[in-house]
Amino acid sequence: MDNLDLNNLFLKTSLIPAIIQDQSSGKVLMLAYMNKESLQKTLETKETWFYSRSREELWNKGATSGNTQVVKQIQYDCDADSLLIQVDPQGPACHTGEETCFYQTLWNEKEPSFSIVEDITKVIKSRKLETTENSYTAYLFQEGMDKILKKVGEEASEVIIGAKNQNNQETTWEIADLTYHLLVLMELMGITVSDIKEELAKRHLTKAGN
Repeated sequence: MDNLDLNNLFLKTSLIPAIIQDQSSGKVLMLAYMNKESLQKTLETKETWFYSRSREELWNKGATSGNTQVVKQIQYDCDADSLLIQVDPQGPACHTGEETCFYQTLWNEKEPSFSIVEDITKVIKSRKLETTENSYTAYLFQEGMDKILKKVGEEASEVIIGAKNQNNQETTWEIADLTYHLLVLMELMGITVSDIKEELAKRHLTKAGN
């Protein structure tokens, strides 16, 4: 914890809330509590450790299920009384088997879009594994690499045309089409969204350091 004495986090209380976030998708996975000892073990092991208020003991997330969380970053808020921990989850965060503990909706104005790429990728993956009638995605996988590459080329051309026409709506549509076909190509080749994000981050950090 840069420039922060761990004792300062626990000046007001012995327990502080820790929000656990998937580093790749940005999804909030769970909320738990930490005391000083569990935070120290988290820093030492690079896996999440929490304090159970009901059992009154420390617990290592995934110690029994195998669904551990590899810690990538720990941030604290402006009052230094709560934590935001970004992790690489090694399985579902929720004991029910759901990816996140926050899978039930109380109220919703519209579906959030921050994880739409990951959500579409999951559907594409399922279409690759299961032959579904009337599925365009399944059809692309059946046709193979050449067909998918042809569609990528066509959609890239459509993006150029939309941009040359100075038509923002058309260009948006075509970029969405191109993105979808690129995701299909990535699935065919075993390239993940995380792979692309990591490469972009690597380039950004390299340029930022120059």
